[in-house]
Amino acid sequence: MTDIAGLMQQAKKMQEQMQKAQEELALLECTGESGAGLVKVTINGRHEVKNVELDPALLNEDKEIIEDLVAAAMNDAVKKVAENNKSQLSGMTAGLNLPEGFKLPF
Repeated sequence: MTDIAGLMQQAKKMQEQMQKAQEELALLECTGESGAGLVKVTINGRHEVKNVELDPALLNEDKEIIEDLVAAAMNDAVKKVAENNKSQLSGMTAGLNLPEGFKLPF
């Protein structure tokens, strides 16, 4: 029974640590770029857009080009958030031998 109680205590502690880490990651910001820096989109870990920057030279381009560049910068920012989250949380789950794609917290 002691082993089960110990495991439950460890699981609870890990869950609390994971929740704290996720809250901290939600506040971090990542900036995605496209068009060699003509468009920059900054989002936080909750995928909320915090800032969009368009180079003034871009404003002379066709609407479709601008839309494509904004979409590409947004996708780049989302990718960076995902990579950041994965690398930050991987240390917490190291040694648990969780299957690929396993979602925490419990």
